[in-house]
Amino acid sequence: MSTATTPLLIGVAPNGARRTKSDHEGLPITAAEVATTAARCRLAGAGLLHLHVRDEQGAHSLSAPLYREAIRQVRRMAGAELLVQITTESCGLFDPLQQIAAVRGASPEAASFALRELFSNGVVSQAVAEFFAWELGRGLSAQYILYEPVEIAFLQSLVESGLLPVDQPHGLFVLGRYAQDQQADPAELDEFLAAWPEQWPWSACAFGRAELPVAERVIALGGHVRVGFENSLEQPDGSLLESPEARVAQVAQLAAAAGRPLASPEQVRALFRTRQA
Repeated sequence: MSTATTPLLIGVAPNGARRTKSDHEGLPITAAEVATTAARCRLAGAGLLHLHVRDEQGAHSLSAPLYREAIRQVRRMAGAELLVQITTESCGLFDPLQQIAAVRGASPEAASFALRELFSNGVVSQAVAEFFAWELGRGLSAQYILYEPVEIAFLQSLVESGLLPVDQPHGLFVLGRYAQDQQADPAELDEFLAAWPEQWPWSACAFGRAELPVAERVIALGGHVRVGFENSLEQPDGSLLESPEARVAQVAQLAAAAGRPLASPEQVRALFRTRQA
């Protein structure tokens, strides 16, 4: 089957670590708000929820109890089919041991990891290596976040050395995070794909007004898409987007127009298998 017609995973990151309701009054902050948004996004076509939690002051948190409660509420509102992926983003607040503790304490089905955070300066600590061996061994659905194409070579080295016991890691290309105005340039996608192994699954997200145009191109190229208020609050014309689920619906419409069906829950999870059949 052509990659351009394979089932599409739409992931949604409804809040992120930094934005607040002063940025958009519809930004979900509490676990109940996130769960309600997750249910709406699921109905619109999302197969994966990228989950951030906030503390009582609304600040970014990696609290395992907060994660467990948020996952419980998402499951209650959105059902068990939606893949819930917790973030381990440090946000300049947490070190690798705290990131590891969050995953172990929350025991989620899926989690995302920024290579530059857990492998600072390319150093592989024993604690991080043991963590991945254990978590991937138990079947954790892991996604590896890449901010620059140069990080791909390091990811390949981790796989080839066995430090990441996975045959075909699923990468997330982040476009525009470190641009001066946090506006993604769609041309960044070409740089990532030029270095990405052809058989490895990949997703992309884009900051700013290019989020939807990038999603359309990703769909055409056979990749997968993550959208949401973490990365963009705007339509391509600069007007304010109504909600995360509105963007998911737009992407689902683009997929239908391109002839790509949406991935089933089983197909979503297969994209993160530790070992390929």
